[in-house]
Parts: sequence; structure tokens; C-alpha cells
Amino acid sequence: MRTYRKNTVLAVAAAAVLSLGLTACGGDEGGSRDEGAAITQVTPEGGAIGGATVGAGSAGGSAAGGAAASGSTAGGKGGAAVSGGSTASASSGSSAKAPACTYKDVKVTAAKVDETPTEHIVLTATNTSGRACRLHGYPLIAFGEIQTAKDVPAVAKSKPAAPVVLEPGAPAYANVRIALGGVDEENKVVTSFHVNLFAGDAPAEGSIVVKAPAGGLAVDEAIAKTGYWTPELRNGADEF
Repeated sequence: MRTYRKNTVLAVAAAAVLSLGLTACGGDEGGSRDEGAAITQVTPEGGAIGGATVGAGSAGGSAAGGAAASGSTAGGKGGAAVSGGSTASASSGSSAKAPACTYKDVKVTAAKVDETPTEHIVLTATNTSGRACRLHGYPLIAFGEIQTAKDVPAVAKSKPAAPVVLEPGAPAYANVRIALGGVDEENKVVTSFHVNLFAGDAPAEGSIVVKAPAGGLAVDEAIAKTGYWTPELRNGADEF
């Protein structure tokens, strides 16, 4: 990568010298053009069955594109590496008109991160609707009765630059901390839990019941927190 950048800099410098030479001789072949496009950020302001394997990964896991998931364990501590499969896309162009995903549009599965004891899980939301839809914000998780369960707050640093637009069959991910791994924590065993989605800036109607991975989950609601939906889990942003 460093050699490539060095060669690129030399090539640009040579082109600049040649351009100056042509200008001095009276040549003017028109101006430059900036073809970059800005993506408008639209995110909330504060707010299905079976386990999944999310590729093998190293600590804090990085991701190369999105991935289809299967099995029961996600690789990496504090996050997961995901690779292969189809990918979710950030909103731009015609994708920006995609409607918000509803609980009928996606299947959500949960996978334990490969660590002992389990402190994190990875949620995978796969678009099963047959059309593109926009996955806003972060998963609204209830580890208990949906009316009385403690809200699981989102980690601000994990918010992506733009909402995720899921093409048909594409996945998105959210890293979730469920415990600190301490023996004195007030954990409760969870065998299933609820996930709601956002419709723009407000929660959408309907709830997805997600089955916990084999053996259930030991959850400490006092420290639980979730990352935002993202096409891939990222170093740093999705480590918490």
C-alpha cells in the first residue's frame, strides 16, 4: 500500500510538471471537475429465530463487506469480523427513496461473540422482503417483558455516516454488550428477547422475537448497550 501511494504521488507530480509546460506554451484544455457526492445523514436522535456464525475474526474484528451468517458464534472480542456474502449499502441516489424497514421486512438473529465469558452478542438483520428498505438507527432491545424492560442505550460512536439501505437478501449488524463478565453481576438468563426497529425518528410498530443462542444469555441490564446498525462491524466504532 505504501509503495502504491508513493508511485501515485510521483505520477501526480510528473503530470503537474507536464501541465505547467503545456500551459507555458499556450495550451488550455479546460478546467478540473469535482465529481464527489455528499451523502445526507438521517438518523434517530435518541432512539427471527436461531443463532448465527459471523465469520472467524480477531479481537475487535474488522469487516470486509457484509456477510451472510449461520451457526452459533461470532468471531472477535468486543466486536466481530464479518466477510463474504452480499452487502448492505449506504443510502445514495435511488436507494435514498427506499422505505423504512419494518418488522415484516427483516429477520433478526443473535450470535455469541467468541469470548469467555460471553460479554457481547452480534445481531444480524437480513432483508427478506424482496425489495430494498432503509434500516434506521439502532435495534431497540428489550431483555424481558417489552412493556417493563429497561431500555438498552445506543453507543454514539458506532453511528454510521448514513442510514443503512438493505438490498434484498443483504445483512446489517449491531454489536451488543450484555455483561461485563464479572461473577458479582446481577445477571438474568434470557432465552429470547424483543427487537424493535425505527421508522425514521420514532420507533416503528411491531416487535421481532429473537431466540437467544444455545444455552441462553446471561444479561446484566444495568450495563447493556448496543451499537447502531451497520453494513460491517468496524474496529474502534463497534468496540465497547
